[in-house]
Amino acid sequence: MTPRTPSIQAPPELWVCHLGVLEYGAALATQAFLRDARQRDELPDLLLLLEHPPVYTRGRRSQPGELPMGEAWYRTQGIDVVDTDRGGKVTYHGPGQLVGYPIMRIDDVVGYLRTMESAIISALGDEGIAAEVRDGLTGVWTGDRKIASIGVHVARGVTTHGFAVNVENDLQPFSWVVPCGIEGVQMTSVSRETARASALRCFRRRMAWRFCAAFGRRQRLVSAARLGVDSTAPGTSPPAAVPEPAPA
Repeated sequence: MTPRTPSIQAPPELWVCHLGVLEYGAALATQAFLRDARQRDELPDLLLLLEHPPVYTRGRRSQPGELPMGEAWYRTQGIDVVDTDRGGKVTYHGPGQLVGYPIMRIDDVVGYLRTMESAIISALGDEGIAAEVRDGLTGVWTGDRKIASIGVHVARGVTTHGFAVNVENDLQPFSWVVPCGIEGVQMTSVSRETARASALRCFRRRMAWRFCAAFGRRQRLVSAARLGVDSTAPGTSPPAAVPEPAPA
């Protein structure tokens, strides 16, 4: 009798959606909509990848001194200020920065954060950047410079918010605040560390691949329409609809 070959199950899917440039308020609403659907098991785990127009976001542990110029001054510079329910303190988002919002069911917050950091470190390694974490701090560093920030929120076992990696964005706005509540912190980016321009598209592909690999998932690219999200709504600038293969 011929022995039966054991079947090999494919890893579960993680849906990845590129949303282009999205206003921060619209991104909050989109996350809430998708979180509720995930809580009802109407959608699988997924990862939103996008950019934001210039905005400072304050987390639950933010303090007034983190915006030393006052909110009105920042708005005259074209930068919005928004309070959020994520963890952490103030940070900056702007064009050229890759933002990732995983909407995932988890049961270990610390393990989730460490896995996310590991994925970012691997993606940066693909770019030739040696990155690491620091004891007692959430996020990713290269040398004494911070290159990625993380802040999450979990409601009924499902995550929102996530990570932001500086790729080719303007770093000047970080110097106008106390980023992540860390006095004197120096921020850097993929472009600054590698001296290569136009890095976002390539890094976005690497980040999606590494994120899925770190969580043991199989990547599936989906459209905003598949998620029930209107990518043509005000405040949204959709990306080019070109499938991106995983890096070799």
